[in-house]
Amino acid sequence: MGESVISPEALLDRFARQRILVVGDVMLDWFIWGSVTSISPEAPVPIVEVQSESRYPGGAANVARNITPFGATVELSGLYGTDANGVLLEGVLAENGIGVALCLRREDYQTITKTRVVARHQQVVRIDREKRCALSPELNGSLVDRIREFLPQLDGIIIEDYGKGLISNEFITGLLAAAAGRGIIVTVDPKPGNPIEWRGVTTVKPNRSEAFAYSGIEDLNGEKGVYPLKDEPLLETGRALLKKWSCSEVLLTLGDQGMLVFSDGVAPVYLPAKAREVFDVSGAGDTAIAVYTLGLCSGLTAVDAARVSNLASSIVVGKLGTAPIEREELLAEIALSFPGGLSV
Repeated sequence: MGESVISPEALLDRFARQRILVVGDVMLDWFIWGSVTSISPEAPVPIVEVQSESRYPGGAANVARNITPFGATVELSGLYGTDANGVLLEGVLAENGIGVALCLRREDYQTITKTRVVARHQQVVRIDREKRCALSPELNGSLVDRIREFLPQLDGIIIEDYGKGLISNEFITGLLAAAAGRGIIVTVDPKPGNPIEWRGVTTVKPNRSEAFAYSGIEDLNGEKGVYPLKDEPLLETGRALLKKWSCSEVLLTLGDQGMLVFSDGVAPVYLPAKAREVFDVSGAGDTAIAVYTLGLCSGLTAVDAARVSNLASSIVVGKLGTAPIEREELLAEIALSFPGGLSV
């Protein structure tokens, strides 16, 4: 339990002092913005007249981007190519103040790029350029060695698995062994189908479908909207994953239902989502794990870190694209929701 209370302003001042490493699948997010004025005579598809284009850090890099508005120091560790899109990605990472000293750049690797065409606030199509590529044992070792040297400078590590090949058992075993005993918070956004042993991390953050996929339990309620603390298969899944991973917490995100926090030896805590008009859920999970990890590193209890993360997620779904949360936005929401402060 927390021993004292911290004000919203003091909490975000603590956010600014954190040093976070984000490890995972790095991508370039490319948005083409336009308007639809007619249907193509060639096929029943809309014709989009392009008005502007923008590029942002994507995948694990978007998690890093969600940390920078708070003034925290953030380093990124991942893999991208020396191709034209890799050069563009380096540019947007530099623009966002994200360090890349721990990234691997490979001539034989295609930079993962997701291009979204958006017209009148609606995504028309997404075009993915990617070629999944697992690291060789030599590259695994090289990346772990680079990170090991950097560990004394860190307060937290976020592992972001998008299933593109970087996150493997070999790599994670080496990374967690290097970080063990250093008092570093380690949080994970997992990917089902990738059989990683997450023992030894602080928190694993699956969404509902991911949680059921990992547990092997059937989701009997699915879209029924059952109150989470009355949803027995959901509760069973959370408890099973807590035992499976032997982590301190399982943070289960439930979309418009909010979050559930599972901790060993105590009853799960349900955090309802704050009702908002939803424009785009892109990147909401990235925001959630970024703010949650900053909260833990700043001394918040797991439940209060999740409460702040829940607020942050509710803000970003009201934005178009993978727009990150801003410091003043979150400060205002925390002050409104927790005028008496939060536990540390």
